[in-house]
Parts: sequence; structure tokens; C-alpha cells
Amino acid sequence: MSGQTRDGGPARANRFPGYDVVSQADTWDRATQGVVLGRLGPQPSLRFFTPAEEAAAAALFALLLDLRPDEPQVPVLAMVDARLAELQTDGWRYQDMPPDDQAWHRSLHALDLDAERHESAPAFAALPTERQAVRLQAVQDLGPEPWYGLPAAHVWSLWTRYACTAYYAHPSAWNEIGFGGPAYPRGYLRLGLDAREPWEVADARPDQDPVAERED
Repeated sequence: MSGQTRDGGPARANRFPGYDVVSQADTWDRATQGVVLGRLGPQPSLRFFTPAEEAAAAALFALLLDLRPDEPQVPVLAMVDARLAELQTDGWRYQDMPPDDQAWHRSLHALDLDAERHESAPAFAALPTERQAVRLQAVQDLGPEPWYGLPAAHVWSLWTRYACTAYYAHPSAWNEIGFGGPAYPRGYLRLGLDAREPWEVADARPDQDPVAERED
């Protein structure tokens, strides 16, 4: 780790050294500033997840996104909770799936049932991380087969859509991938491969697989 971001967390392994998308906040309009900078501050109390669901969801997101305590903390749990509490869905769902809010309740409850059934554990969150990973891999491996009354592939889609949408809506994640931030109202001038804007930073390790990097 090297340095810190403006949100106070350590900078992710120096892939885009010195880059901080929030330094460009003065170029955003007030509405954009309010939305983006609001993601850096304290998040509202949970309104959707029950305490048991909160524990299961926190463990789920940590595994899906490889969240680490020594890195900038993107409040994925709070962001997903807020979406579900306000019924801010993707605007569609699979025909064989219930509405997203119901699907989240059912799938998190199923994670706890699964941990009890296969691991003799009281809850998914009580399992060691490596056993949690085994249980999640089992869901992914099922594909279209049913998993506690829900099609496993569509449960996996639900989890990953919401997790990734929350994570990559946060400035800490933008710093991680070198994203230039909101394009309005300033816009972008230099479009094309490796055509960076003046405020953007070059990838310090362009030939290294970012997935392999996080597995080191």
C-alpha cells in the first residue's frame, strides 16, 4: 500500500500512483458533487436487511468483491441496503425470480440454511472465510439448477449485479481503476486507446492482470 486517498483510506496497490478522482470535484456541477461526495461520508442506518441478513450480506460482499480491511472501505452493504429499501431496482427481473427485494431476503436466508445443512454452522457469517467461499462456489457451479427454490444462476446474477453496481459507484473504486469520474459538465476531449486527459494517470503496471495482482 502507498499513500492515502481523500476519504482517509490507504491507496490501493499503486496501480495509478497519485491519482485521486475527488481532486476533480470542482469541475462537477453541484448535483453531481452532492451525489458522489455523499458516498464518502457516513452512510444512513440500515433499513432493509435484518440483523441476520446484514451479517450474511456483509460476508457475501466481502467474498464477491475481495474487500479487505486494510483498503479503502466502500460501503457496499449500506449502498445495497438503501437501494432495496427504496426499491431502486434494475427495472427488470428474470421471469423465474421474485422481485429483487424478496429475492434478497430469500437468498440470504438460504445462505444461512446452506451453512447449517452442509457445514453444521449456525449461520453463513459464522463460517471461516475459506468455507464461505466453498459454499458460494457451490451456488455458482449449480448454474440453472434450483438452489433452495431459486435458480442458482439467477441468484448469482442478483448478488453480483448489486455488489458490482455499488462498489463501482464509489470514488475509491474509481481510483483503483483510474476512472476519470463524471463527464458532465466538463466532458472528455481525448478519446481513444491510451489517450488520457491531463488529470488522468497512466497505469503503472499495464501488462499485469489486475485479478492476478489481487491474488498475490
